[in-house]
Amino acid sequence: MLAFKAFQGAGWLVLSRFVGRLIDFFTLLVLARMLSPADFGIAALATSLVVVVDTVLEVPVTQALVRLSEVNKDHLDTGFTLNLFRCGLMAFIILCAAVPFSVLNHEPLLLPLVCVLALGPASRAFASPAMVAFARRMSFRQTFMMEVLGKFCASVVATIIVFAGGSYWAIVANFVIASVGSSIVSYVLAPYRPALSLSRFSDFAGFMGWFSSAQLISALNWQFDRFMIGAFSDRATLGRYAVASDISVIPTQSIIGPALQPVMAAFSQINSDRARVGAAFLKAARFAMVISIPICFGISATADLATDILLGAKWKEAAPLLSILALAVAPIPYFQTLYSVSVAIDRPNVIFRLNATDFCIRILLLPVGFYADSVLGVSYARLAISLIMFAVYLKSAEALLGLPITRQLLNIWKIGFAGLMMIASVMFLRHHLAIVHLQDQLELALVATSGAGIYGMTLLVLGIRLRAGNGRLELFDRR
Repeated sequence: MLAFKAFQGAGWLVLSRFVGRLIDFFTLLVLARMLSPADFGIAALATSLVVVVDTVLEVPVTQALVRLSEVNKDHLDTGFTLNLFRCGLMAFIILCAAVPFSVLNHEPLLLPLVCVLALGPASRAFASPAMVAFARRMSFRQTFMMEVLGKFCASVVATIIVFAGGSYWAIVANFVIASVGSSIVSYVLAPYRPALSLSRFSDFAGFMGWFSSAQLISALNWQFDRFMIGAFSDRATLGRYAVASDISVIPTQSIIGPALQPVMAAFSQINSDRARVGAAFLKAARFAMVISIPICFGISATADLATDILLGAKWKEAAPLLSILALAVAPIPYFQTLYSVSVAIDRPNVIFRLNATDFCIRILLLPVGFYADSVLGVSYARLAISLIMFAVYLKSAEALLGLPITRQLLNIWKIGFAGLMMIASVMFLRHHLAIVHLQDQLELALVATSGAGIYGMTLLVLGIRLRAGNGRLELFDRR
């Protein structure tokens, strides 16, 4: 029953993120057709600074409240107050950093861009903390409404600005309005009377220490490559890399990430039974990977077609980057599952250790990749990093939950094999279709359909089934 309830919650979150990303993707297509890679490059550089500061100072209000046995008004007031403190500190840091950041990158336009972009994360500090009540009940219909309405408003404003000749300011508006709109809607869905209080700070303090440290390293992990490329390359190159990177993470951000939020709540309800948590982790990890693998492999095998159809000829150089980066993203859902279980059993130090390991590897391999072959080398370096980190995830899950690495690999090896069969069939079909010279749209439809069919049939032959009913939903292996 718990698994089925988590699945229902995951359905709303996946739908929410999917529709939100669909709106984002539509907006991206419009902006990509109207703007140049250089416009995206300068916007990506400015966004990187804001995202780092925002992520480093993130207060884990929702995560901290979800794991508590009881939440009252004092908890909500404390969470709201902490978010306000965070907002003020973030504004101060960004204002102080904007000028030297602009000077170091020899780009005076970064100063106004950074200042306006900061309004986005700042507005999230004012969102209603009462929304956590829905997360605790694994009811995410309200989250769907909040996120989709915010994204829709942002898309409309950004489209108006770009057609009015607003250039890169349309990208900035899309980033800011989405957060402002969501915060406003949150009070309609979850009414809350703001009050300043730190009376329940002790319930946040212990959790915040490791979480904030982990967030600091995570922010550097995800933005280090953009800072490096922005400092040593031109804006158009950074723009192509940033767009390819953003598209490559769509599977984890749109489907896997939101699907695992109710799973974290489910983990929290059984966290006293580590054997049960371990079994639940294996099921969740298998489900996450069975979705991630075909999407990531499919994007990689058809990156040139997707780029030509969706973005246009001026983005052609982004295709090989997207092909490599899509593969690099494939292991991330395993980390997301491990992240959820670490939070649920109150072990945020595991997240910090994983992010720190990732960062140490990145600062070694990314500069080598950039020196060897510019952004293409960076993309290959990210693929190597993801493979190394997957081994680290397996070892961490073994230490945390007592799950041997062999058992974890046996849990997912058939999914990986099916993915390899899929990508091999797609490449084989594309090789033979090359002499026919089909339109890109028709070729993409043919190879996507055949690839999905091969993937599904391979899983069925290997004994993987989806079992539903009687309040249960799980992916199981008949053999």
